[in-house]
Amino acid sequence: MANPVLVCALRRVNAFALLAEALERWTPAREELREGACLPQTVMALTPEVTFRQAILFFTEKDFVTGKVFLLFHFLKSLCFLPVAGEHQSCPAESLFAYLQQGAQILCTVLLIKPGAWSHNLAKILRKLDLEKFTVVGMKHLNLEPDVALGLLSSEVKQDPAVSEAHCTYLTSGTALVLCLQRPNAVKKLIDLLGPEDPKLAQALDPFLWRAQYGTSTVQNGFYG
Repeated sequence: MANPVLVCALRRVNAFALLAEALERWTPAREELREGACLPQTVMALTPEVTFRQAILFFTEKDFVTGKVFLLFHFLKSLCFLPVAGEHQSCPAESLFAYLQQGAQILCTVLLIKPGAWSHNLAKILRKLDLEKFTVVGMKHLNLEPDVALGLLSSEVKQDPAVSEAHCTYLTSGTALVLCLQRPNAVKKLIDLLGPEDPKLAQALDPFLWRAQYGTSTVQNGFYG
């Protein structure tokens, strides 16, 4: 009661086990604090059930945010409406429990294989996706319109009109193949597999990165993910 406490709701794949490991590593560091220092103490929820019971003691729906702060109940509003101060509304706990107990979330991501990169390499790329436990849930080949191609470019690329024009010209030069992929932690996994946008940098980091294998320049780098 004498001092305030900090309560955090955290979210990530395999959160319970990884947080426990982190706390174990941090514990020896406390001994290095000088005598008389205030030692941080932690109380960790060990199960989804405990997490739920503790969360509703401290948080309301308005407390949960997304963006740079990755909280345990991402998209909580669509899963479970926690009671807001001054309101009387029930919380369908079953949906939240189901969400907490799912473990790694099955996510979708998009892989666009740029013109010229997929016509001779599709079988190899599909094989790589299968080895990485991706499921292809959608596939379409199309000729990109200029406005769609422009929408794929990063804000940094758009700042240079010449570079932006080179990217758009290439993306609209032929047929691209768009795949919708699904797996746990799909977005980060795909980005890690593709590597840097510059194939030369990707080659220096790891020759098995996909842009290192199929890209020839920062414009013709094989993939958009």
